[in-house]
Amino acid sequence: MAKPKDKNQVFKSVCRGCHGGCGAMLHVQDGKLVKVRPDPDSPMNQGWMCIKGLTAPEIVNHPDRLKQPLKRKGKRGSGEWEKVPWDEVLDEIAGKVDAIRKESGAESIALGQGTGRHHYMHVVRFANALGTPNWYEPGLAQCFIPRITASFMTYGGFVVGDYYGDVQPKCIMFWGHNPLVSSADGELAIVARRALNKGAVGIAIDPRRSETAKKCDLWLPIRPGTDDALALAMIHVLINEEIYDKEFVNKWTLGFEELKKHIIPYTPEWAEKITWIPASDIVKAARIYASHKPAILDWGLAIEQNCNSLQTVRAIAILRALTGNIDIPGGDILGMHVIRSYPTLKNRLPVEMFKKRLGADTYKLLGGWRSYMPSAHIPALLKAMKTGDPYKVRALLIFGNNALTTIANPRETYESFQNLDLLVVTDLFMTPTAAIADYVLPAAYWPEVEQIIAFPLVAQNLVMAQKKVVQVGECRQDEWIMDEIGRRLDLPESEKTLRDIMDYQLAPMGITYEELQEKNFVYPPHKYKKYDQEGFKTPSRKIELYSKTLQKMGYDSLPAYREPSESPLQTPELLNEFPYVLTTGSRRIEFFNSEQRQVPSLRRLRPDPQVEIHVETAKKHGIENGDWVKITSPRGSIRMKALVSEDIRPDVVNVEHGWWFPEEKGPDYGVWESNANILTSSAPPYDPAFGTYQLRGLLCKIEKEE
Repeated sequence: MAKPKDKNQVFKSVCRGCHGGCGAMLHVQDGKLVKVRPDPDSPMNQGWMCIKGLTAPEIVNHPDRLKQPLKRKGKRGSGEWEKVPWDEVLDEIAGKVDAIRKESGAESIALGQGTGRHHYMHVVRFANALGTPNWYEPGLAQCFIPRITASFMTYGGFVVGDYYGDVQPKCIMFWGHNPLVSSADGELAIVARRALNKGAVGIAIDPRRSETAKKCDLWLPIRPGTDDALALAMIHVLINEEIYDKEFVNKWTLGFEELKKHIIPYTPEWAEKITWIPASDIVKAARIYASHKPAILDWGLAIEQNCNSLQTVRAIAILRALTGNIDIPGGDILGMHVIRSYPTLKNRLPVEMFKKRLGADTYKLLGGWRSYMPSAHIPALLKAMKTGDPYKVRALLIFGNNALTTIANPRETYESFQNLDLLVVTDLFMTPTAAIADYVLPAAYWPEVEQIIAFPLVAQNLVMAQKKVVQVGECRQDEWIMDEIGRRLDLPESEKTLRDIMDYQLAPMGITYEELQEKNFVYPPHKYKKYDQEGFKTPSRKIELYSKTLQKMGYDSLPAYREPSESPLQTPELLNEFPYVLTTGSRRIEFFNSEQRQVPSLRRLRPDPQVEIHVETAKKHGIENGDWVKITSPRGSIRMKALVSEDIRPDVVNVEHGWWFPEEKGPDYGVWESNANILTSSAPPYDPAFGTYQLRGLLCKIEKEE
């Protein structure tokens, strides 16, 4: 823990109120965090910070925070708890885990976690050391991993927008992404806004005219779930009009001739019937993107949340290659990887366990040996908990995930969790998920955490030190909890500390974590066009438009369109009852997924969940702005307040993600009232490679609540 020199001290650290990574100034008085302000010296946010970071003291010092380990006394969900000392609770949990492991095998124990947290890779390490192949994170098949995997297969690495270099982008195409709200993964709202303010031409592809889209020159209001059709049509325009970068394509790509033949039927007119975007606008967007160089293609999770996730991401990725916007100043740059990868102990997982990973045999890019971060398929994991097929999953240890709000079909999740012999949840507050656990452990919030953060995520061009500056109650860092359980189970390398791991990662830079704390950050200059010396890190050393690797795995070598499994075109028989296209998952700047609903200042700004409806649609149903509305899909109903707007397609309804109500009575805390995932489905068909289920492009109806 950083030591104050006097009672009042200011520390530099990194905000982790989301996974953005703003440099932060933490003001501590008498051991208490009293204020957070943006760090003007940070190369990331340069003196800017969103409201989540500014209100961090309200979470750290919140009266409802979990501050001591709790053990269930009554029935699950009874709300009866007893406080237990750390040593006792860790002994009990380790003992029960060990007994289950000996009786049913390590595969019968699963680990779960939330998105983008400081302990993300440590959960993977803990799973491998424990010997279980079954860990999950709700976004793996639905968010980011498809983009990472497809990028590695296409370019040999992950690319990020060069917002921080000396050359400004001339065009930014925001595809299914609203960074002015989400600030995701180290590509922050402020840098995107500044690039647009400096003259970059903006193109927004989104069924909503989002906060980012309002700053753009062209808005393409796409039908949710049809992004691959739009990308294929744009590829068609680039090739047919010969406005692609011929020199780059000829020298650095593989499979262009195959792509050229493949793309012939995917005309803008064909795509118009599918995407509901005029063909003329498709052509216009492609021409702008091709003619304004350097350009950034800033993509978001919306493109992945469908049953054609892999090929959607592949089609969009190919646009970068055709325009030559790879690893050039002001374009999409390949990462520097300035630190070592986190030692996840992958080699410690027994070989026979690879075959027992749930879903791995079917969804090879999610759980197979070629996957970027091998994990279990969530629907298969829940089925194993509930039915014992193909074997019984008996225990689940969750670190920072409110599963009942973040996994599709939460009723199935609830039923599956009830069948567990052991459920342990580590979190900041009592959530609907924690309320049904056997043990609830108090987690540290980011000002109470030590970690090194490399941004942008995966690319790792900049390394920052996150510092522990306060200690609240008996809250502990998730890594410490896992390590303490690991030591009790005598797991491989359990003698290693988090400091040991961080020093190992930083060794190539010649510094330790202690030294990084003094520096605050290390930011080596970026090297562009690295492929000129070493080629791309693919089998051919070129960008692979045609993927032989995917072909060998049984997947399409070139991207193709696949209509969402539930949609106006695929299931027209549902349209009479459910006439609107549903999109879910929109973010609000006040909240990060299901977090921060307890923060008074944030709830005053956003007190209620909102459903966004077009003015014409609202009028048709007698709905006015602020009315409570019932939204129903074939799977269930929720209620939200109407946000009546012209900034959304008239045939699309948008619901916010992550809602529950900490102020309501437990154990449910209102999780069944306005939870977007009650409307979604975890049923097949899934993406053939990732097992992704459909969260966008579903069908729904709306009615004013009496």
